[in-house]
Amino acid sequence: MEIVSPQNTRVKEWASLQEKKHRDKVHKYIVEGVHLVQEALMAEADVECLAYDMDKGVPAELKGLLQSVQGMEVIGVTAAIISKCSSTNTPQPVFAIVRKEQHGVEAILSKPDSLVVVLDGVQDPGNVGTIIRSADAAGADGVILGHGCADIYNPKTIRSTMGSMFHLPVVEGDLADILPQAADRGALLVSTSLQGEQSCYQHDFHGSQWLLIGSEGKGISPETAQLVDKSIIIPMAGRAESLNAAMAATILLFEAMRQRGI
Repeated sequence: MEIVSPQNTRVKEWASLQEKKHRDKVHKYIVEGVHLVQEALMAEADVECLAYDMDKGVPAELKGLLQSVQGMEVIGVTAAIISKCSSTNTPQPVFAIVRKEQHGVEAILSKPDSLVVVLDGVQDPGNVGTIIRSADAAGADGVILGHGCADIYNPKTIRSTMGSMFHLPVVEGDLADILPQAADRGALLVSTSLQGEQSCYQHDFHGSQWLLIGSEGKGISPETAQLVDKSIIIPMAGRAESLNAAMAATILLFEAMRQRGI
C-alpha cells in the first residue's frame, strides 16, 4: 500500500499524534527512526502500522523483523508525508504508529526485592527519557511516573529512552495511592536531599528499594516527602549546587546495581 498525499486522512491522524491530547484520545503514539522502530518490533509492541519512505524502500534493519509481525500494515509514503509527521528537523525515513499498552502497577508491586524509580514532577522530557534508559541499563524492575511528569509518549521523551521504554514496565499513576501500597509490601522509600542523613555510598541498597526523584527545581512534593522512609545525599566535591534529575537517578541506580551484584 502507498499514500502520496499529505492531505490524506490517515496522514492527518498520524501527524496529530505529535500532540498529547490526540495521543490520549486515540490511545496511540508515534515512534520515529530505524532504531526505535526496530526496538518496538523486537519487543513485540502493539504496532498498528509502519510507514517508510517509498523512494528509499524499507530499511534493511527492519526487513527481517517484518516477516514475524502479524496484522501490521506496511505503507510506503512520500518524503513530504514523513516530514509532516516528524518532530525533528531532519526526519528519518521510517516511523511507526503504536497502540498504547496499559502496564498495571501490580506487576511492579508484586516483584520481590524490587528496584524501582519513582518520578515526582519531573517535567523535562529529556530527563524522564534518560531516567527510563538508566533504569533499564541498571536492571531496575520498573519506572513509575507520578502526576506532573513529562508525558512518556512525548516524541522527545521517546527519543531519550533510546528504546528502553519497551524493555521494562513504565507506569503512570497517583503516588499517594501507589507508594503506601509499596511500603505495605516492604519497600523502603528513599529520596535524595541536600539535607540527607547518609551518603548514597553508605546506604544499603539491598532488599526492595523505591528511589524517589523529584523535579529539577523543587525536588519531591511535600505530600510525597511525608511518605519517604529515608533521605540520602549524593556527596559532591566540587562547587556545583546540585545535579539534574537524570544524573541523580543514574548515580543511585548504578550504586544500587553495584551493591546488589547485578
